Amino acid sequence: MNEMSNLPLILIVDDSPANISIINEVAKPYWRTRIATTGKKALELALLEPKPNLVLLDIILPDMDGYDICQSLKANPDTRDIPIVFLTAKTEEQDEALGFALGAVDYITKPFSPPIVESRIRNHLMLQEAKALLRNQNALLERKVAERTHELAQVRDATILAMASLAETRDNETGNHIRRTQNFIRVLAQKLSSNPSYATHLDADAIDLLYKSAPLHDIGKVGIPDSILLKPGPLDKDEFELMKRHTLIGRDAILAAESKLDKANSFLALARDIALSHHEKWDGTGYPMGLAGEDIPLAARLMALADVYDALISKRAYKPAFSHDKSIAIIQEGKGRHFDPDAADAFLAIADDVKAIAQTFSDEDH
Repeated sequence: MNEMSNLPLILIVDDSPANISIINEVAKPYWRTRIATTGKKALELALLEPKPNLVLLDIILPDMDGYDICQSLKANPDTRDIPIVFLTAKTEEQDEALGFALGAVDYITKPFSPPIVESRIRNHLMLQEAKALLRNQNALLERKVAERTHELAQVRDATILAMASLAETRDNETGNHIRRTQNFIRVLAQKLSSNPSYATHLDADAIDLLYKSAPLHDIGKVGIPDSILLKPGPLDKDEFELMKRHTLIGRDAILAAESKLDKANSFLALARDIALSHHEKWDGTGYPMGLAGEDIPLAARLMALADVYDALISKRAYKPAFSHDKSIAIIQEGKGRHFDPDAADAFLAIADDVKAIAQTFSDEDH
């Protein structure tokens, strides 16, 4: 009984007892069968579980023709993949063309030759089994690719955080600076994406890339001497010139990584823009290139807000930690000079969210 239940199932649709008898005799040693003598019954039986593996369909039936039945089966997502073979005495070329156009896979002409019927059934069942196997293999391959892609993304993200943390350990800006700025830039980008001028540049994928590339903004600090990086006080002019080079060092490090790839990588390109240009200012007085306005990459303009706000609320050797309100006031004052006006407006609009992030990732609590 179990062996029979695993055999392919054929739905035979014909109103002639003689035709049904011939096909059933051919099929029963190898396959299971269902019988329908009307179009209405055929449509009902095609939907029953288990679904047929093949439909043998007469064109002329008492209540509807086989073309209408074929069209209905192909229009239904539950039955559209079942192969249909027409049973017909018609040999006109246009009739066959219509059947194929509706989705049939073959014709068997009457009067039936049992060996031909068996051969056609066997061939189409084998073809259907091969298609099902291919679909399953493709689905399995897609799952494996998705799993591998996810695994590689996790490794990439962990590596980025490790590299960024290494840079942070050489600086006074320790603690959760990376996590705070990551989350600041994400909520800022999400807010700015509601502005029609930025919507196409800040879709969900772009915002995710921003979030993941932000930790590399100060990677270039690994190339700055400790005497400057760890100085307990303001830098003099020459020291500041050396400090500014961390933007160029970061850019060059990421460029070196990009050169090892066969094609451009949007993540690394974004990280490079951020590392190089997050100290540029809207009015052109920043560094290292003295870029102004929209010549500054958007990612770097957003990073500037996240980085400056975090520096303001954090304690440094040369300054105390400023309050959230004072820091926001400084951001407001820098709008249109230091900061992109639209980005600054978006940042000010989410000030409460920014404050909550700062509290969640407070250095004092970790």
